[in-house]
Amino acid sequence: MSIYDVLKEKNIVLPPAPPKGGMYTQCVPFGEKLIYISGCGSDVPGEAVHGKLGKELTIEQGQKCARNAMLNLLAVVDANVGLDNIKQCVKILAFVGSDPDFYDQPAVANGGSQVLVDIFGVAPSRSAVGMVSLPGNQPVEIEAIFELK
Repeated sequence: MSIYDVLKEKNIVLPPAPPKGGMYTQCVPFGEKLIYISGCGSDVPGEAVHGKLGKELTIEQGQKCARNAMLNLLAVVDANVGLDNIKQCVKILAFVGSDPDFYDQPAVANGGSQVLVDIFGVAPSRSAVGMVSLPGNQPVEIEAIFELK
């Protein structure tokens, strides 16, 4: 079954790939079978949420933002190499805009990891870190490394 069949079966719809927000490359191949995807924020068309976890936003809202960030990231992958060319996600780094007394960044990042489990059947390695601020006051930004088939 292709990744596109899995997306359809699981009712997962990718947004358009987000435009770059600066002077960088969104998708960089390295080694023979790896690609690095620059950080993608959580704004998707019709669903812009802003604020910090533990202050304006709940864990559940943060998980939805992490899911949206992962969908943006997958849209970049699709636009650059095609999702059917991906074997697995190797690693993600989730940045969570957090109030200084918020300590549940891993729970927030689960929203993005779950998308990968739903699509590829396995979770990647992962780090989830709190940040004092993120571009545009978005709650979540995720970057990733994928292995090509």
